[in-house]
Amino acid sequence: MDKAANKLLEKKLNRIAWVITAVVLLLVGMMRRVRIGSDIDFSFLPPLYSAMNALTAVILVAGLYFIKTKQRARHQKAMTTAILSSLLFLLGYVLYHFTTNETNFGGEGAIRYVYFFLLISHVVLAAVIFPFILFTFIRAYTNQFDRHKKMARWVYWVWLYVAATGPVLYFMIKPYYH
Repeated sequence: MDKAANKLLEKKLNRIAWVITAVVLLLVGMMRRVRIGSDIDFSFLPPLYSAMNALTAVILVAGLYFIKTKQRARHQKAMTTAILSSLLFLLGYVLYHFTTNETNFGGEGAIRYVYFFLLISHVVLAAVIFPFILFTFIRAYTNQFDRHKKMARWVYWVWLYVAATGPVLYFMIKPYYH
């Protein structure tokens, strides 16, 4: 790809990012209401997709390290890998919730408040940050590094929070899985 900023490509990719965002939000919104019957038991998925979230958090930390130490090629690979691991998380999460009944948190007392605070902040921030992760990636892909850097300064931390709280929430609800 040419090193000059490619605004036309960015415009096209931004449209695609909005479509992907709409589809993902629609699927996530539907998965609590729609059950798809399956002969396959997908109860093995929560630890796997939680591990993908944890892996994403680790990769994000590595990506930050690489860019801070001016290892741009490694940073690029790390961030691309973080997007792919987030995609694998999302596929497993959506598949599980479309095919399996919801598990309710059974904790009592203060831990219940902690759990629901983490859950609500995790879900809201995941929904909000999703398109911005794509836009930040698009800025880098289209060689708009100043705009990429400006956006990444805040997108990174929200994405890291979402990726790190996912496994925490899994371990908190794990005792209540059937």
